[in-house]
Amino acid sequence: MAHPEPGTVVVTASGGGTYTQQVSTAGHTLLADEPVSVGGADAGPNPYELLLASLGSCTAITLRMYADRKGIPLTGATVRLRHDRVHAEDCEKCETEHGMLSRITREIELDGDLDDDQRAKLMLIADKCPVHRTLSSEIVIETRETGR
Repeated sequence: MAHPEPGTVVVTASGGGTYTQQVSTAGHTLLADEPVSVGGADAGPNPYELLLASLGSCTAITLRMYADRKGIPLTGATVRLRHDRVHAEDCEKCETEHGMLSRITREIELDGDLDDDQRAKLMLIADKCPVHRTLSSEIVIETRETGR
């Protein structure tokens, strides 16, 4: 199968397991799957892990770009993420008041000889990464069947 054009991601069953999917981009191929505990073959990250990886990598890249541009001595950043569902009533910063909602917890470890002001600015910049902004805004997903 040829790789899709830049900006397009194609996901197809890989045939390697019940839920194993091949994810193809313009220049890369990887597998996504579900864990064995839910019937998958665990051949790759599950969809939520891929979502968290997108946010985490975008965060780290944004921090690196900002630090380089501003001459901040950031030597590295480690981003740890977790997804869970919480009752809306338990969420202080949420607009939704009832039912369950998704929560992503992101912890960022900044390395380097950084002062308090640099650390504070980097933490503010983390929330400005493009994936964070996408996930925090209204998203419209348009679905249509093709190939018929």
